[in-house]
Amino acid sequence: MIALRTGITTGVLGTVATVSPVAAEGATDLDERDRESVTMELNLPSFLDSDTALTADALWRQGEVQARQATERQAAAEAKAAKAAAEAEAAAEKAAQEKAARERAARKKQARERAAREKAARAKAAEAATARSAQAAAGNPGSGNVLPGTAAATVVEFARAQLGSAYIMGGTSSSGWDCSGLVQAAYRQAGIDLPRVSQSQSGMGTSVSLSGLRAGDILYWGAPGSAYHVALYIGEGRFIGAQNPSVGVVERTLDHDPPSGAVRVL
Repeated sequence: MIALRTGITTGVLGTVATVSPVAAEGATDLDERDRESVTMELNLPSFLDSDTALTADALWRQGEVQARQATERQAAAEAKAAKAAAEAEAAAEKAAQEKAARERAARKKQARERAAREKAARAKAAEAATARSAQAAAGNPGSGNVLPGTAAATVVEFARAQLGSAYIMGGTSSSGWDCSGLVQAAYRQAGIDLPRVSQSQSGMGTSVSLSGLRAGDILYWGAPGSAYHVALYIGEGRFIGAQNPSVGVVERTLDHDPPSGAVRVL
């Protein structure tokens, strides 16, 4: 548009330049129409300059509007992204809180179940001991007949109640036992506190031969005072122990896994 008007301006100025020499060469009188033509042609560049300025101003204003619109669009996009990030963070925090709540509830449930099993085991052992206390028993304790109402009966009954429980290294409850944890808990039912580990338990009380065992004796595998495994003799050539993760707490015969020795604490 500006180039077009520049061409027009150039053409007009050329016309003016053509007229002016005629007047200069002696044309003394110009009729009215000629004077109006010259006047119009002389004023045309000023008109074109004003129009060009108006066009540039309009272009500048249009660019300003477009820049403002681009800024507004960018601000809207950033606000949208910030909102999405905040919503994602809030959702992640909510999910973490819900997970933590579920884990707390699961732990509480496990604790209640474990306490209930231990209570039931103690009640069962006490009930069996009470029932047998009214019976007269005689004979060699080594034959496997546990004297009712005795500490040995309490120990054996508790051990029987744990059959089928899982083996867990370091376990000391009905949710999972290791060998020495089971022996310690069984003796605790009879009011006797034993050391925690098998090495120490195998050095307690007095040593007894495997041919003279009584129910409640502690069997050990390894050397006395440094045994690597212990179990409880329950009579009739059988024992109960927390054997390993594959089988858990089981009842076995002495022939199945002959112990190295035994000690008597009761």
